[in-house]
Amino acid sequence: MKQLFALLGVTILALTTSFAQNVTWVADKAHTQITFTVSHLVITDVTGRFGEFDLTLVQKGEDFSGSDLSATIKTASINTDNEKRDGHLQSDDFLNAQKYPAMTFKSKSFEKVGDNRYKITGDLTIRDVTKTVVLDTKYRGTVKGMMGKMKAGFKATTTINRFDYGVKWDKTFDTGGLVVGEDIEINLLVELAQK
Repeated sequence: MKQLFALLGVTILALTTSFAQNVTWVADKAHTQITFTVSHLVITDVTGRFGEFDLTLVQKGEDFSGSDLSATIKTASINTDNEKRDGHLQSDDFLNAQKYPAMTFKSKSFEKVGDNRYKITGDLTIRDVTKTVVLDTKYRGTVKGMMGKMKAGFKATTTINRFDYGVKWDKTFDTGGLVVGEDIEINLLVELAQK
């Protein structure tokens, strides 16, 4: 009986310690950018950003291995510094912000692959289409911020094919190239604040 109680005690202690190690971080929106780049007329690139989003990371250990990352991005907050173009991107030719007001990302794995390097694999949903993507991620460090809160910095990148998500506007110009490229490079410069 004593052995049973001892085993239960160790199990409870292990679960409590594991739970106590979980730390929740949220995006410091003033210092976080979610941007994208896409080719225009094949010969140049256009960049843009999303201004409204929520991003949460739950850290489960001493480093960030095994963490859970989730994000929600408001499609109507797209901004390419051109009002007419932004309106087109919000239309059904592209994101259809009225019908699909948010894009989401939910991690399935958060794997350390080298010094300050992680691969975050997860489900990205755009226009109700979900595909698995991998974020190549660099951990930039953790410091105490100006207001005394702990901050953590990350840079993450991935490339998706917009056609995979039903974003299939495919107008071509005279030489046959797409006016707007298929591949979208996504870049996240993230500063997290510990809750």
